[in-house]
Amino acid sequence: MDIRPMTIADYPAVHRLWSGTAGVGMRSLDDSEAGIARFLARNPTTSFVAVENGRVVGAILAGHDGRRGYLYHATVHADRRGRGIGKALVEAVCRALRDEGIHKAGLVVFRANADGQAFWRALGWEERRDLAYYNLSLNDENV
Repeated sequence: MDIRPMTIADYPAVHRLWSGTAGVGMRSLDDSEAGIARFLARNPTTSFVAVENGRVVGAILAGHDGRRGYLYHATVHADRRGRGIGKALVEAVCRALRDEGIHKAGLVVFRANADGQAFWRALGWEERRDLAYYNLSLNDENV
């Protein structure tokens, strides 16, 4: 298996993986090819894919705002789970964020995504119960 930085050329395979994984929330604009291209241009060194025999079997989208790192869409193909691929992707992101001077990272997991929550807990991530998460859609077309 090879872990390497994600490029926009990976988009078709990565989008299929994300779309086919329960618990991954996809947005029509943010997760479009143009949206991911914009994200990767802003964060060229912090998103990764796992490739086995030429097939993308895992992906993680990550970036930072100069202060905090944020992880999105951490996914491993169902037939490749339990082999350390997800952990390797997260470790690659954390190294990349540290290399860019980022000292703390966060992510959001849907409450209904029990597998996702268990994964992050197993890696030592802590759930913040002292916060309330809010968001506001700035574009009604981003469904």
